Amino acid sequence: MSTATIIDGKAFAESLRTRVGHVAADFTAKAGRKAGLAVVLVGEDPASQVYVRNKGKQTLACGMESFEHKLPADTAEADLLAVVAQLNADPAVDGILVQLPLPAHMDEAKVIATINPDKDVDGFHVVNVGRLATGLPGFVPCTPLGCVMLLKDKLGSLSGLNAVVIGRSNIVGKPMAQLLIAESCTVTVAHSRTKDLPEVVRHADIVVAAVGRPEMVKGDWLKPGATVIDVGINRVPGVEEGKTKLVGDVDFGSASEVAGAITPVPGGVGPMTIAVLLRNTIVAAHRNMGLALDEGVL
Repeated sequence: MSTATIIDGKAFAESLRTRVGHVAADFTAKAGRKAGLAVVLVGEDPASQVYVRNKGKQTLACGMESFEHKLPADTAEADLLAVVAQLNADPAVDGILVQLPLPAHMDEAKVIATINPDKDVDGFHVVNVGRLATGLPGFVPCTPLGCVMLLKDKLGSLSGLNAVVIGRSNIVGKPMAQLLIAESCTVTVAHSRTKDLPEVVRHADIVVAAVGRPEMVKGDWLKPGATVIDVGINRVPGVEEGKTKLVGDVDFGSASEVAGAITPVPGGVGPMTIAVLLRNTIVAAHRNMGLALDEGVL
């Protein structure tokens, strides 16, 4: 019997995209051009292709320009870097996103480091990582920023709450911890090597699971009434032969009996990622043009 409130990321993402659309229309009127997002896709990875297609559709739907650059998998690294340099110099492009993962012969860190930090709407450039750590304005990776938006929408102020982040990746775990510190949470970063992980998690008012292990976090790990944000997207065998299903890093069935609120998979954190990317792009457009923007409306 589920007692937890379901946190509807899909509905929140839709409302965020609507707000971005209003701000984008205002930007176009002031700047005399639309805000622009450039996405670079190297190779034929099916998941990346779907993701890029969705990004393009949603960018256009919000009243912004979408520039797509598709390069073959055997593109030389120098040629990709040249495309990035060209986008850095293009005044019509406010945000640049190089879709990861890249083919094995390319150095992802080098490619990301080539992006102008003020156009790095993914928030992966070391300059933006440093800005986040020191509290300066920059760009924050989309998934953790989306998680914080969902938490604040549900709980209001996060100040003083105990938060456990399970996972320490550069894309989710580390920036998630920094964002929660900025919200005055007491933050523990846990991972696969944490001793007695269930006991660590039991002290948390907020649990963010981003470890990439299907249904690892069980209901009996949780403090009753905790808020659970499940970042995991794992494809596992379904009930029917040959079919698969998506599950998170949290065992939703048992966790939803103990938690106060929980994000489902799918329909929780996932829809937030592209919505926050669009939000970051319109913020970048204002900063690049020197236009004032009350970022609180986003």
